[in-house]
This record gives sequence, structure tokens and C-alpha cells, in this order.
Amino acid sequence: MQKLIAILIGLSVLTACGGDAFAPSDDRVFAPGIAGESDIDGLIVGHRLMAAGEYELAHRAYTRAAAQQGLNVDTLSALGSANLKLGRLNQAERLLRRAVEEGPEFAAAWNNLGVILMERGKIAEAEQVFRRAFATDSGNSDEIRDNLRLALAKLDDPSNTVLQENEPFQLVRRGTGDFVLLSTL
Repeated sequence: MQKLIAILIGLSVLTACGGDAFAPSDDRVFAPGIAGESDIDGLIVGHRLMAAGEYELAHRAYTRAAAQQGLNVDTLSALGSANLKLGRLNQAERLLRRAVEEGPEFAAAWNNLGVILMERGKIAEAEQVFRRAFATDSGNSDEIRDNLRLALAKLDDPSNTVLQENEPFQLVRRGTGDFVLLSTL
């Protein structure tokens, strides 16, 4: 009996709120607990989409983040990485060069610029950029260290493609996680 009374009270409260109290106010997808689109961090969404291999959607999320936060080192680096995954090497290189100018202490941006330079065949410059990333990171990132090692091997023997087929260059981002770039060099 008490359960029935509690259910009736609950239903009357919902009815008093108006039958549509929990329905979305427009035709967007309704997600309880999410106040609004502006509250969602486009960088986090973009990072998750990159990890899932959804590079075009990640690019859109990063673009929204840039519109909200401005073109800072994080958004420039993220946009550059997404462009790299989409094969837009010129745009990626431009964005990542801006990112390292904006934040010269951001090791992930240096690393990702090095990956682009390797993709474009600029091995000597890529090796220097990987050295900078390694130094900026104080040697703490295995991915950056591996990228530097591969660049040094490629610099010593430019015809060696076996190394990169077995151990591709890796993109990294601020925080945890990495994105693997399958190189065609």
C-alpha cells in the first residue's frame, strides 16, 4: 500500500511539472545532465573521436573548441593532428608550426610536427624537431623517444623503409593517450 501511495505521489508531481518536463525543448538530442552545447569541451570530444578513428568528426569538434577557446596551443595542435590524419599535410604543418610558436614548451606539438615532416620527406628537419620534443618532454614519453629513434635511423639510411613499416611514427596529445600514424615512407 505504501508503495502504491509513493508511486501516485511521484506521478502527481510529474504531472504538476507539466507532462513534458523531461522532454527536449527543441529537436536536438536530449541528454539529461548536460546543460548545453557550450558546456561540452570540444577538445575532449575530439580526442575521443581521434582515438575511435573518426578524424573528420574530430576535426569538427576541434574547430568548435577553437571557436569557443580561440586558437591556442591546444586547439592548433589538435587541428593539426586531425588534418594530418585526414591527409591534409600542408594545413597540418602550418597549424602545428603555429602551435609550437604559440607554446614552445608543448612537447606533443613538436612531436606531431616531426611526424608531418617525416611524412613530407623532410627527414633532417624532422630529426631536429623530434630532438626538441624529446628535450621539452625531458625524455618522459616513450612515443617521442621512439619517433626520434626512427628519425635518426632514417637519417642514417634514407632508403630504409623496413623500420617504419614495423614501427610507425606516433602522434601524441597533451594528457594521456596517443594516436598511431601508419607511415607510407
